[in-house]
Amino acid sequence: MKFTLKDYQDEAVRDVLVNLRKARKRWHEDHDKHAFSLTATTGAGKTVMAAAAFEALFHGDDNFEFEADSGAVVIWFSDDPALNEQTRFRLLEASDRLEFTDLVVVQNTFNREKFEAGKVYFLNTQKLGKKSLLVRGPDPEEERVRGGGLFPETRADLRSHTIWDTIQNTTDDPSLTLYLVLDEAHRGMGTQTNGGQDDKSTIVKRLINGVGSVSAIPIVWGISATVEKFNAAMAGAQGRGTLPNVVVDAAKVQESGLLKDTIILDIPDEVGQFDTVLVRRATDKIKEVSAAWAEYAKQQDDADIVRPLMVLQVPNTPDPNEIGRALETIFQQWPELTSEAIAHVFGEHSTHVFGSHSVPYISPERVQDSTWIRVLIAKDAISTGWDCPRAEVMVSFRPAKDRTHITQLLGRMVRTPLARRIPGNDRLNSVDCLLPFFDAKSVEAVADALMNGGGDGGDAPLPGRRVLINPKEMTPNPAVPEAVWEKFLSLPAQSLPQRAARPVKRLTALAQELAADGLLSDAGKKAHAEMHKVLDGGHVRYADEIATARKSVLTVEGKTLTADLKGKGKSFDDFWEDADYAVIEDAYRRASRVLSPDLSRTYAEYLADKATDADSREDALMEAHADIAALGLVPDVKMYLDAEADKLSKAWLDKYRVSIKSLSDERQDAYRQIREMSTDPADIDLAKPNSWMEATSAREANGNEAPLPTYRHHMLCDEHGVFPAEMNTWEVDVLKAEMRRDGLQAWYRNPSRSSQDSLGVAYGDNGQIKIVRPDFIFFSMQSDGTIAADIVDPHGTQFGDAVPKLQGLARYAETHASVYRRIESVAKVGERLRVLDLTRAEVRKALVEAKDAKSLYESRLASDY
Repeated sequence: MKFTLKDYQDEAVRDVLVNLRKARKRWHEDHDKHAFSLTATTGAGKTVMAAAAFEALFHGDDNFEFEADSGAVVIWFSDDPALNEQTRFRLLEASDRLEFTDLVVVQNTFNREKFEAGKVYFLNTQKLGKKSLLVRGPDPEEERVRGGGLFPETRADLRSHTIWDTIQNTTDDPSLTLYLVLDEAHRGMGTQTNGGQDDKSTIVKRLINGVGSVSAIPIVWGISATVEKFNAAMAGAQGRGTLPNVVVDAAKVQESGLLKDTIILDIPDEVGQFDTVLVRRATDKIKEVSAAWAEYAKQQDDADIVRPLMVLQVPNTPDPNEIGRALETIFQQWPELTSEAIAHVFGEHSTHVFGSHSVPYISPERVQDSTWIRVLIAKDAISTGWDCPRAEVMVSFRPAKDRTHITQLLGRMVRTPLARRIPGNDRLNSVDCLLPFFDAKSVEAVADALMNGGGDGGDAPLPGRRVLINPKEMTPNPAVPEAVWEKFLSLPAQSLPQRAARPVKRLTALAQELAADGLLSDAGKKAHAEMHKVLDGGHVRYADEIATARKSVLTVEGKTLTADLKGKGKSFDDFWEDADYAVIEDAYRRASRVLSPDLSRTYAEYLADKATDADSREDALMEAHADIAALGLVPDVKMYLDAEADKLSKAWLDKYRVSIKSLSDERQDAYRQIREMSTDPADIDLAKPNSWMEATSAREANGNEAPLPTYRHHMLCDEHGVFPAEMNTWEVDVLKAEMRRDGLQAWYRNPSRSSQDSLGVAYGDNGQIKIVRPDFIFFSMQSDGTIAADIVDPHGTQFGDAVPKLQGLARYAETHASVYRRIESVAKVGERLRVLDLTRAEVRKALVEAKDAKSLYESRLASDY
C-alpha cells in the first residue's frame, strides 16, 4: 500500500480478510454461498480498505497472515459508471501492487469465456440492462434478415459469450473464486413505492441470487455507509449464509483526522430575501479560506496549495436568471475570478447559460483535480459516492423542505483536503454552509442530520464532530504572555494505543521517516542491525528452547498404521524423517509472520554471511531459515524482541524530539502516527491553537436564541478580548474561583474533541483504553517568575466511568508530577463543591481500590473547594 492504514482501517481489513478466507473455504469445500457487509461513515476510506483487501487477496499479506487466492476474481458493481471510474482511480492511487491492467472496465465489446484470475472487473447497472450488448442472446429477426448465414450459436453482435455466460463459466470453474463487491450496497436492495422492483434492484438480486441457468455468485461483499437494507436482504436470501458484518467505529474515523471537525451553518437572523447577501458572505469566506490555505502552505514550505471550492446548490428546476444574479454577485465580490473558474455538474452534460454567463459541464469525478474550478453549480448530491475534499464552502438555494438534499451534498464535503487535521486551526478543519432560506428553527434538523453522519441515513452521532450555527472565530489572545504559551506547549498529552500495533513494524516505520527527513542516515540498516543483536542475544538467553524447536523444524514426525489381517489387530508405530527444503521454508514463512517478514529476511542474510562452514550460499541460507523458524516457535523470543524494539523506538523518538518539532505539520503528523502505534498510551506534544470557531448563542427552552456568557483571560478570544462558553453552574463556580486566585495569567477550556490542541489523558475502562479530556487548564505566575500549570476538572460522580477516569488522571499526575503544580478533580456533593488533589500519594493509593467516586469525595481524602 502507498498509504499507511489508520488503526481502524487495519482492523476492518483484517476482519474482511477473515470473512473472505472463510467464504472461499466453504464455497470450495461444500459449495456454500456467503455474504457480509462493511459499513463505515462517509470519508472513512472504504476504497483504501478495499485496496488493501484486494492486495492481500491477489498477492497475500504477511502482516494480515493471509495467503493469496490464486484463483480470485472480483466483480466491482455500482449503479454509476462515473463512480466506477472514480473508484478505479482511487484503488490505483492507494495500492502499489495493483496494476492498471488488473482493474478492467467491462465495455460493451467485452467477450470472454471466463473472467481472468487476479483482476477486478468493473460493472454497472446500465451494462446489465435489457438493451445492453453484453446481455443479448441470439436475435431471431436479425438472423432471418441475414438469411441464416450465421452459425446458430452465434450471438446477434457476433459475440460468443454474454456477460451472464462469463459469470456462469467463472463460477463453475473449480480453480477460480468469484467475489462480488457491491459499492453503495444499500442502493440495490429496495423496491419502488408501487411494489414493483426497479432495474437496479432486479439486476443486483440476479447477481446475488442467480437467475435461470445462471448461478448465484458465491461470495458477496456489500460496502456502504448504510447497509441495513443489504443486510436484511442477505439474511432473507435462500441458500446463502451470512458472516459477521464489519462495522467501523465512527468515533475512530472522526478522531483520525480524515474528516473535518466542524460544520458551520450560516442563516439569516431575520425574515426576508437574503440570498444575495449570503452569496456575498460565502464569497468572502472562500476568499478568506483560500488566503488561509496559501499562508499555511507558505508556512509549511509546501508547494501543494489547497485551492478551495465553493458549491452553489440549486433546485432541480433552477431559474437560470437567479443563478446568473448569484454569479454576478460572486464576480463583483471576487474580481480576480475568471469565467473559466465556473462549472456545473447538471445531468444534461452540456454548456448552460445563466444570465449573461455561459458555464461548461464538468464530470463530478474530475472536480477535485481540476483545481482551476473555484465555483461549482450543482443540484442534489452530485453523484453517489462523490466527494471533493477541497469543497469548503456551500450556498444552498433550496428551501427548508429540501433539507435531505442539503445534508446529502454537505455530507460529501467533509473529507479533510490533506487527509489530516491541521493542528490548532478550526478554520482549516471546517466546512461552511450558508442557507438563505432557513431560519433558526428549521436549521436544527440540518444540524441534527449532520451530527449523525451527514445525510447517509445513519442515526449514530459522530463523536467529536461539531455543527455550529453562526459561530465566531477566536484567535490567540494578545494579552497572554509568551511564557504561558511556552508552558502550554510543554504539557504532555496522551494518545490511544493501537490494538494491532507491532513494535518491530513501528521501529521500521520510524527508521524510514528518520532517514527520509535526514535526521538519521541509514536508519533502517541501523534498526535492523540492533534487532539482529537482540536475536543473537535471544539465541543465548533461550538456547535450550531454541534447540528443541530447531529439532522439531528439521524433523517430520508421523505414524505408521499396521493392520494384522489374520488377527484383526491394528498397531500404530511412530516414525521420523528429515525435513526437506519445502518443509523448512514453510516453517520459516510462518516464523517470519511472527517476528517480521523484513527483519527475518535481513537476519537470514546476516546469519548466512557469518556462516563459514556452509558448502554454498544456498546451504547457509537454508540453515539460517531453520534457525529463524526455530526462533518463531519460542514465544519468549518474540516477547523479548518486541520489548527491545519498543525500547529503541522510544529512545529514538526522545532523542530526535526537538528536531521533529521543527519539521512541517505533515511530517510531524507522520511521527505522531508512529507514536500512536505503541501498544501502551504514549505521550504526544500539544499544538498551539491558532483559530477556533465557537458558538456565540444557545437555544433556550422556549426556542429563542440567547447569547452565551463571555469570559476574559482565555488563551483565545475574539476582537473584544472575550471568549464565549456554555457551562453548567458548578463549572462556572470553578472558573470564577480560579480566576480570583493570585497570579492568574490565563485559562484554557480544553477541547472535548480529538485534536492536536486538546490535552487527553488515557484511562482503562472494562479492558479498553479510552481518553478523558480535563475541562480546564489554568496558568499562573509563581513567586520566582515562572509559570505554573494547574489542571482542574469538574467531574461528575454519577457516571459508570467516573472511577476509571479518576484513576487515569491519578496515574497521569504521578507520571508528570514535575510538570504541574496542581491536578485536581472537583465534584458537587450535596450543595458543596469537593476536591480531590491527585498529586497526593494517599489519594492515588485510595483510588487503586476505589469502587465508588462519590464516597471518595465525601471522605477525609477530599476537602471543600
